[in-house]
Amino acid sequence: MSHPLFDLNGKRAFVTGASHGLGMAMATGLARAGASVFINGTSQERLDKAVEQYQSMGFSVHAYRCDVTNEAETENTVAQIENNIGPIDILVNNAGIIKRVPLLDMALQDWEAVIKTDLTGVFITSKAVAKRMAERHAGKIINICSMMSELGRNSVGAYAAAKGGLKMLTRNMATEWAQYNIQVNGIGPGYFATSQTAPLRSEGHPFNDFIVNRTPAGRWGTPEELQGAAIFLASKASDFVTGQIIYVDGGILATIGKPSNE
Repeated sequence: MSHPLFDLNGKRAFVTGASHGLGMAMATGLARAGASVFINGTSQERLDKAVEQYQSMGFSVHAYRCDVTNEAETENTVAQIENNIGPIDILVNNAGIIKRVPLLDMALQDWEAVIKTDLTGVFITSKAVAKRMAERHAGKIINICSMMSELGRNSVGAYAAAKGGLKMLTRNMATEWAQYNIQVNGIGPGYFATSQTAPLRSEGHPFNDFIVNRTPAGRWGTPEELQGAAIFLASKASDFVTGQIIYVDGGILATIGKPSNE
């Protein structure tokens, strides 16, 4: 029997960008804890495939074609969920993009696309959901940050700027919305074994060696290892936790380097 503090039965969770990857892993974790899950995306084909994947795992999800950078589309999607199905109790702002281009070579339109999706999109979606949560005096918002909320890295300047901004947006949302009993926190994933990182994880690949040697845990994370943090921040267990970023990174941010065996 699951602990009642972590029970999400009867709760509704809107997880943006959860048609694949880490978003799908977190959405699946919330569903396993009992939540009804709603996802969005900009590609109907990808959404249809995602629904099939969720169904193959035993979960029924509702999918909406919606671009989080479009305020009208987002407001309409949130209204559809709330009016036709029920209140959104949990919002996970996971939708995001990255463009790996050195800052001196980055076009303004690419910079703006990353900021608009990874930071402004969170503002747009959170505002649409939080104003309804405020009326009910209850809600959980989880923003998916990054280790780039804390660290820089070559060629991801726009992404790091957006994720650093998201860390501070999380804290400001927590500050302003605590009066409405809305808890706002973040999760900062480390490096995870997904289909997107598969080419980098082959044995002997320089980046694979770098990550394994840089991580005290000595390995990449599995997507399922994000589920615990998501369930915690979505549940009653975190009712007095707000404005925090939980880094799920195998210890990378805790150290200047993986300890040697000497």
